[in-house]
Amino acid sequence: MRRLEAHPHRDPLGTPRVSASFDGTPSTRSTVWGSLAPRSKMHTIAKRAMSSTAFDLDHAYTRAAALITRAQGLIIAAGAGMGVDSGLPDFRGPQGFWSEYPALGRAGIRFEAIASPDAFRSDPELAWGFYGHRLKLYRETPPHAGFVILQQIARQLPRQSFVFTSNIDGQFQKSGYDDAHVLECHGSIHYLQCLENCTDSILPSTAVEPIIDANRCRMLNALPQCPSCLGLARPNVLMFGDWEWNAARTEAQESRLDAWLSGIEQAVVIEIGAGTAIATVRRFAEARRFALVRINPREPRVHRTQDVGIPVGAREGIEGIARALGIPH
Repeated sequence: MRRLEAHPHRDPLGTPRVSASFDGTPSTRSTVWGSLAPRSKMHTIAKRAMSSTAFDLDHAYTRAAALITRAQGLIIAAGAGMGVDSGLPDFRGPQGFWSEYPALGRAGIRFEAIASPDAFRSDPELAWGFYGHRLKLYRETPPHAGFVILQQIARQLPRQSFVFTSNIDGQFQKSGYDDAHVLECHGSIHYLQCLENCTDSILPSTAVEPIIDANRCRMLNALPQCPSCLGLARPNVLMFGDWEWNAARTEAQESRLDAWLSGIEQAVVIEIGAGTAIATVRRFAEARRFALVRINPREPRVHRTQDVGIPVGAREGIEGIARALGIPH
């Protein structure tokens, strides 16, 4: 098993991070409204386009369902888009991030700057204001129905499912997924580690009850401490510029995924809400030898004829596949 090294320019699987245009795919935006289309024909063209889109979507659900019925198990590869239907932010671009954290916007602090070990050293109350707010949000937010429906689909298969997710929110476990069948490649906000790595211990954050001044994005109560050195503790998540992330918990999860995969001859990867800006989940999904079903409203394109792209959000896509399988929800 390869070791998951924390590196400021690499993701947890050791692959260099890339820009939002990592796969170089051209835009799939329709050009049907070109200047050559007469105005009198626009309504007819629109009706045909909508009819074609609906037919293609149904066909995609049917194809995805056929792949699943032949599989022994599901590999669920989930990015930030999986949580959007639960009401969780996906931090698309600086403006999207600052709309969620206006105090950071007023100070011009970008996501990459606050989500870093340096932020905990330079302004720990601010860093824990950001992560403490997220911890409270993730604890209080119920997962959307798609999580349970996806689990119902997996239960029809002999080996059920294994989850690979870049999300740190713990929504799969909150939905009832077996923690032993979840790999959180960027760690989990529900665990802590020492900021200075004085110990290899990774501890649950259940005792942390953040009191946050949302107007200033600051944590008001006592900051979490490392029980060994009594210094500052931080979330056990992979951050930007992070040489100190303790990957031991994620490495153990990867070992369990390897063991699960060793007994699988035929599986389907269902990739949900995985973008290209930090493409850990997409690269993981595309590296499998199995067929891929990609649910993504903005970037649904797939590259192999056996794969299926479904251009909708997470819950809608999962519900569509369940309907095609005849699974009530």
